[in-house]
Amino acid sequence: MDSKLPFSKKNYQLMIAGLITLVTGFIIMSIDSEPFGFGFLGITLGPIVVMAGFIMGIVAILYSPKKPS
Repeated sequence: MDSKLPFSKKNYQLMIAGLITLVTGFIIMSIDSEPFGFGFLGITLGPIVVMAGFIMGIVAILYSPKKPS
């Protein structure tokens, strides 16, 4: 049976993981106690986690599972 959906279950799982990572990154940036978020959390760790979330989203879109022959 051929699926009519454009993405597989794995694509959706990766996309949800990317969204959770994005939200986590923004939460990390928001809990920085330095003024204007210029501490380690707001200017280093948070943006790295957010970029990882965006990369996971791109991978989720481009991921194509091998079809059995």
